[in-house]
Amino acid sequence: MAKFRIGVQLQPQHTTYASYREAVKHVDALGVDTLFNWDHFFPLNGDPKGAHFEAYTMLAAMALITQHAEIGCLVTCNSYRNPQLLADMARTIDHISGGRFILGIGAGWCKLDYDEYEYEFGTPGTRLQSLADNLPVILRRWEKLNPASIRQPHIPILIGGGGEKKTLKLTAQYADIWNLIGSPEQFRHKNAVLDNWCHELGRNPLEIERSVVVFIPEGLDHLDAFAEVGATHIILALSEPWNYQAVETAIRWREDRN
Repeated sequence: MAKFRIGVQLQPQHTTYASYREAVKHVDALGVDTLFNWDHFFPLNGDPKGAHFEAYTMLAAMALITQHAEIGCLVTCNSYRNPQLLADMARTIDHISGGRFILGIGAGWCKLDYDEYEYEFGTPGTRLQSLADNLPVILRRWEKLNPASIRQPHIPILIGGGGEKKTLKLTAQYADIWNLIGSPEQFRHKNAVLDNWCHELGRNPLEIERSVVVFIPEGLDHLDAFAEVGATHIILALSEPWNYQAVETAIRWREDRN
């Protein structure tokens, strides 16, 4: 794996499927390493009643129309799907993509999604406990599925979030990739906490890739700063109109760094 990777999160809000499909194909052709959507039911910015698409049906389509990038959801809400079913969905998309799927997952937070789709919102504590309960269920189901996932020993797991007592502990236990949304200073601190959890649990910290979401355009000014505090996987968050120039700038940064 190269020292630094560039990803893009194409947010499936305020767009059409035709536009989103073309953006996926174009960004993949530019040479990004990873390509993500998100797991929400309504836009997070602008008109909350605006156009929006569901994550996993879109991921299956993304698997078919991409050739290079790894694909995934940044991040799947643990509460929205039975973990056994989610494991099977992930395994199936892994096969559709030819072994390029990443299972990004988190505890969930968007109350509007929960309320409108009649999921129990609970508390941050109960949602985190549910995530802790479901991660081993997913791993066990992967061991039983036929055919098994293309990627072995299992599909890579990305855990998003920075909660120091529970989320980062779960990351140290289960994740292959960690993701944070925050400043370089916040990333430095949380990164050190994750390292400490790895040492406490007997895990080599180098086994977990460190990723961060940056927002365009200001985020492009902080690529070096994030690299200096330990981020090796930079993910650009984009909504329509798609800023391909920003993606090209980040790819040039990657090539210079690698």
